[in-house]
Amino acid sequence: MDFLKDIAKTAGNEYASLVADGVEAGDVDAFIDTGSYIFNALLSGSIYGGLAANKITAVAGESATGKTFFVMGMVKSFLESNPDAGVLYFESESAITKQMVIDRGIDPSRMVILPVTTVQEFRTQSLKVLDSYLTQNEADRKPIMICLDSLGMLSTTKEVEDTADGKETRDMTRAQVLKAAFRVLTLKLGKAKVPMVVTNHTYDVVGSMFPTKEMGGGSGLKYAASSIVYLSKKKEKDGTEVVGNIVHCKNAKSRLTIENKMVDVRLMYERGLDRYYGLLELALKYDIFKSVSTRIELPDGTKTFGKTINNNPEKFFTPEIMEQLDEVASKEFKYGQRPVEEVEDVESEESAESV
Repeated sequence: MDFLKDIAKTAGNEYASLVADGVEAGDVDAFIDTGSYIFNALLSGSIYGGLAANKITAVAGESATGKTFFVMGMVKSFLESNPDAGVLYFESESAITKQMVIDRGIDPSRMVILPVTTVQEFRTQSLKVLDSYLTQNEADRKPIMICLDSLGMLSTTKEVEDTADGKETRDMTRAQVLKAAFRVLTLKLGKAKVPMVVTNHTYDVVGSMFPTKEMGGGSGLKYAASSIVYLSKKKEKDGTEVVGNIVHCKNAKSRLTIENKMVDVRLMYERGLDRYYGLLELALKYDIFKSVSTRIELPDGTKTFGKTINNNPEKFFTPEIMEQLDEVASKEFKYGQRPVEEVEDVESEESAESV
């Protein structure tokens, strides 16, 4: 179909290519492990997946919900999976230190922190990075990952100038500047096959009938992101001592998995993300494990407590169990994976309820 390529060239689009030639900018051919099996499944439909390696993933939540901790875990996993890779970390909160990076087990020589104050600075610098990366021979490119922590703290050039002049008028251009920046970034990230993770703040929607959360920054990131996950948390205790947080992760938007699904992950102060936490609930839902009174019945008929499983997961989540969990994760989180009879049963129940 060379004639199609010839016609496409007349459009002057440098990214145009024949679909049959292979993986293109919009396709997802690789994922980055987040450090949590259940969070991987929420984002990709597989416990061995994670965030899309050529798209924007947004992690939003209130202060102290673990957004930066989440992103640092993804950075660590990305670097461990790609020995030649590097990370560009755009930072607007002055919260990341070299010691924090080292404490998380990340090689500081493979991570560059770029402080940014305004949307314009982030836009200009990130696009220069991608343009430079795209000029390299594709075979010679080393994998890179871009992070922005956080979008909510970025100001604008106008806001900085107005503040310096003592003006208190609100900058109404911020949303438009953000939307323009992400429009260009989305295409270039896909072409370069570079993942971007963005953290953002949420706020309570005033005047709605039911309490809801909304992500700040206008619609630019909403449209550009492949996945948007809202975080909330409760404390995890060992007796009376707070040892971490249980973080509720709601898939508010996704182009890869079913939206509005929610999973819980455990974020421990000493160990970081608990890789196995959340798999027990998935195993119970699909009868891989069975709930018998206050205990859990395993496939071999033995019984134990759920806390015992979560505290010693490698013993109970064997390779065979993990294979089964990956299969049911696809049914639970991916579109079009539910059996026809199950869908019909749900539709019948909904019809009966409406009568």
